Amino acid sequence: MHAPSEILKYIEQAIKNTTYPSHPGSLYEPISYIMGLGGKRLRPVMLLMSADLFGGDLQAAVPAAMAIETFHNFTLIHDDIMDNAPLRRGQQTVHEKWGRNTAILSGDVMMVEANKHITRVDIAVLKPALDTFNATAQGVCEGQQLDMEFESRNDVSIEEYIDMIRLKTAVLVGGAMKLGAIVAHARMPDADLIYQFGENLGIAFQLQDDILDVYGDPEKFGKRVGGDIISDKKTFLRLKLQQLASQEDLRKLSDLVRAADTDKISQVTALYDRYLIKEEATVMMQYYLHKAFAALSDIQVPEERKRELILLADLLMNRES
Repeated sequence: MHAPSEILKYIEQAIKNTTYPSHPGSLYEPISYIMGLGGKRLRPVMLLMSADLFGGDLQAAVPAAMAIETFHNFTLIHDDIMDNAPLRRGQQTVHEKWGRNTAILSGDVMMVEANKHITRVDIAVLKPALDTFNATAQGVCEGQQLDMEFESRNDVSIEEYIDMIRLKTAVLVGGAMKLGAIVAHARMPDADLIYQFGENLGIAFQLQDDILDVYGDPEKFGKRVGGDIISDKKTFLRLKLQQLASQEDLRKLSDLVRAADTDKISQVTALYDRYLIKEEATVMMQYYLHKAFAALSDIQVPEERKRELILLADLLMNRES
């Protein structure tokens, strides 16, 4: 098995080697720009690690990895427009740099480019690869829509929240890993199990992100701690607090909507501490992590071949940023 650092080189080289039409430049320049901003490349790396797990040819799996990374960055362009975000990975967002309309069109053509990449996989697995890619892409869009709808709802349940993060975040990890298995000609039961591993790991990862947003080290987290509290985002922590808090504390929480940012963060965090919300979130995170590792343990490959994936999962779930 290759280590993630070795696999990342395949991705970066493929991104570097990918060219786009030169005309009209303003349509294609944003694609090169956002693809070149870096990031962890987590999803394509996990796709290639999945292919590697099943003894596949990594180079043959690169088109699928590029499809996933291109699609992911397409969603980031459109997410940034919806969020009116000025920065992405410390740099100007595409809509800030080129304008909203060009950003929408560049995002649209990135979806076309993603489809061009996926059609370059082995013809023998093209149909299941396309089916998996399309189901994954559709799920991500559904998750984003649910996330936006939750902003105007006060009755979101924890079950609905988990399903939303499953769609918005986790299906892309699961779909990427299933694509890696498909391209490696793995047995379909094993491809389904690696999907379950990726999806449950993705849910655990997002729950960890919810926790870090409140309790992370500001020096290491990479963004402002307490951002979810300031924006009244319906995270697992917020929904669990609403479920457990007394009527008096719920009124206090409601009154904090208009509070200054610093006061709001400190007082909401104090409520989280009072009701042991961090511990509740950690239990839920561990539940999905356990489900992920249970699926991985059922895959019919030698245990030694799973070692790098287990190490990566442990690294992701013990991160501080």
